[in-house]
Parts: sequence; C-alpha cells; structure tokens
Amino acid sequence: MSTDDSTERIESAGSGDLSELLQLYQHLNRADPLLPVTEELQNHWESILADPRLHYFVARDAGRIVSTCNLTIIPNLTREARPYGLIENVVTHPDYRHRGWGTNVLRHALQAAWERNCYKVMLLTGRLSEDVYRFYEKAGFLRGKKTGFIAYPPSGPPPDSSSL
Repeated sequence: MSTDDSTERIESAGSGDLSELLQLYQHLNRADPLLPVTEELQNHWESILADPRLHYFVARDAGRIVSTCNLTIIPNLTREARPYGLIENVVTHPDYRHRGWGTNVLRHALQAAWERNCYKVMLLTGRLSEDVYRFYEKAGFLRGKKTGFIAYPPSGPPPDSSSL
C-alpha cells in the first residue's frame, strides 16, 4: 500500500459502510451467515457508530473497503485510571493480503488508542500460524506478554470458533 496515492486511505467507517463490511467479514469467519442489512441491523450499526468508545477503521482502495479492524476503548481504574484498548475483527480481503493494508489499518487503530491515552492495546488470535504472529508483530504487537482465555456461553462456542 502506497500512502501517497489519494485513492488509498484509512478512515473511520461510516453509516453507508455496513453492507460492504459484512461482505468483508465473510473472509474472517466463513461459518458466519451473511447478515441481511435490515432496518434493525442498520439501527444497530448506527448505535455502534454513535458510541465514542467503539471505533471501526477501514482501509479503502479506490473507495472499496479492503481491510478493517475495530477498536474498543475500555475505561479502567488501574494504571492511573487510564483506559485500555481491545482490537477485534481484523480482516483483509484475500486479493489485498501481503501488501501492507492490514498492517496499516492496525497501526491506525493503535495510533487512535494512544491518542485516547490507552496504556495498552490487546488482541487475540485463534490462528496458529507463525505468519499471522509475525503480521501482528510487524504492526506493533508483542507476543507472549499475556495469556489469553475465552469463555463461551453454556450453549457452546459459535460454529468455526477455532479462529476466534
């Protein structure tokens, strides 16, 4: 990704991006059904966008969303009452992988967290791949600093939860 091309940019997602984001998420968890954009889902999306603690970032190539992640800012009472961040739903369209898009959208999210005074940002990956680990390290994350645990409801994990 060349950052001097005006057709390539990283920005906050907007109201009109829901359908395209849902399409991109099909490359994240193939077992998840593609959600239809209903009035209820659009209202849910609008409430997400209105929440100052939730940030959905998108990388665009000629207007098309090709990579995304979301950052949640979590208030905190430790570390001098500084918040921390959690990044989820990192995905790049397969046609755009290994070209810097995902790294750049993650760096953008990290910068947003630092601007909001977060003392750390965490993410989890269910992918057991050295390439994936190196990808996150290249974006600025440190491996092996904490151990992650996940709990699922009594009904069990979602389908294909191996990647969650």
